Formats: sequence, C-alpha cells, structure tokens
Amino acid sequence: MIFEGFTLERVDVGEAELRVRHGGSGPALLLLHGHPRTHATWHKVAPLLAERYTVVCPDLRGYGRSSKPPTTPDHAPYSKRAMAADCVALMRALGHERFAVAGHDRGAYVATRTALDHPDAVSALVVMDAVPIGEALARCDARFAASWWHWFFFGQTAKPAEQVINADPDAWYTATDAHMEPEAWADYKAAIHDPETVHAMMEDYRAGLGIDRAHDDADRAAGRRVTAPTLVVWAAKDDMEELYGDPLAIWRDWATDVRGTVIDCGHHIAEEAPHDLAAALTAFLDGRHPLPRH
Repeated sequence: MIFEGFTLERVDVGEAELRVRHGGSGPALLLLHGHPRTHATWHKVAPLLAERYTVVCPDLRGYGRSSKPPTTPDHAPYSKRAMAADCVALMRALGHERFAVAGHDRGAYVATRTALDHPDAVSALVVMDAVPIGEALARCDARFAASWWHWFFFGQTAKPAEQVINADPDAWYTATDAHMEPEAWADYKAAIHDPETVHAMMEDYRAGLGIDRAHDDADRAAGRRVTAPTLVVWAAKDDMEELYGDPLAIWRDWATDVRGTVIDCGHHIAEEAPHDLAAALTAFLDGRHPLPRH
C-alpha cells in the first residue's frame, strides 16, 4: 500500500477539482508532479517527509484524475498561472495559508509561478530539473530542439499530438515500473490511457509555448523575482548541465536567494532516489541548506 496514513480526497478549488493525498504533521509542503506523472510519483518520498511536514500531493489540473477544464484558443485554462491559483486555493481549503512548494519537471513551472504570483503564500520554493519556461525558450537552439522536440510536437494544434499518442499510449510513453510500486505504476498507466488526460497534458504544453512564456517575459521585464528561499535540484544523469552549464547561474536571475544540489540519478528523482531527495528537501526546509555544486 502506498501513501500509508495519508488521506485521499477531491477538493473543489474553483475552476477545477483536484484529486489530492495529504498526510503528516508540521509545516505545510506542497509537492507538484511533472509530465506525464500523477501525484503518485511522490509515493516513496511523501511518507519520508511526512515525519516532519504536512505533505500535500495533488494531481495538477488536467492530469491524473483531477478535472479537465475546457480549453480556450490561448490555452489559458492550462497556464501555470491558472494551476498556481489552484495550488493556493487547495492549500487554503486544507487550512494552510502559507506553505513551501516543490515541483518537478512541469510541476516546477507551476511551483515557480506560485512563488511569483503569490509571494505571501510561499515560504520556500524547490524546483527540480527545470529552468523557467521563458528562459528555456529564449535559449532554444538546435541542440535544445533536438533533445526536447516533444515540446513543439505537443504544442501543435493543426495536427494534434494526442491523435498520435492515443493510437498507442504504451508505444509513446515508454517508462517502466522499475522504480514504482504496483499501485503507483497502475495510476500512471491509467493516466496515459485516458484520452481526456492526454489532451489536457498537451494543453499544458501549448500554454507553455505561448501564454506561460508571455507571463515569464513580463516578469523579467518588470524585474520581478522569487523572494522566497529557493533550492534548485537536478539529476546528474539528466541533461540540465549539458543544456545550461550551471543551472544555478540561470536561477540567480530569477530568485533572490538561490541554493542548489545535484542528485546522482536519472530524470525521475522522486522515484529513483527518494531518500536522497527527501534528505535534500529536509536540509533545505530546516535551514541546513545544501551548498551549490559549483
């Protein structure tokens, strides 16, 4: 059984209804998953953190078994701003006016937008395997396009990617269950086999190429930065350093107080190295900050 001792429920946050697990006690910590995962990606990490924190793990809007709001031509319902508003409403509904937020992959963009749009609510920010969307697109070159071509494939609307993916989800999403318990694996498989979820996940990426970048660019132009203490975590066996050199150098332009650590694993840190990740998060949130790698 995963998430033992956690409560599983659905919470109405206004525009969406989120499936969420929460448990533990202590300061509130919101964990946000990436694509194409669900909240179940945290099934090894959340119980470790729940010994010190009240841990909240939702499916982002559109993902997993959370609701899928209708989209619009500008894809605003799947913008990170909309998802960030969901996060604040969720935490308030659970009794947390102020909380730390940690996000991986697409969840890192939501976590960042939450910290930028709702600074009074966010006590600390953790981003994993990501730089801001606006920054990634501004730096896009042939190497990025070759490695991350799926961003642009997912972003198409004239020939929607979901038509290709839904024809054979297992051929497209090739993850294995090597680092997931059976219940978490089943949750992931159910998500990628749901056409409505796949469509919503593509909407996330379409928002990323347009309205999300506009929001990031507007913040940069206005000089807005994350004021909460920020921890950047990246996987040694992912491509963050290959693409960006030192990720901390980028994040220092986006946040006033940045620290970082690297974990020796592949992209899905929470599944592959849960104890190392839990230790890094605990050290950061308790004020024993990991030192920058460089």
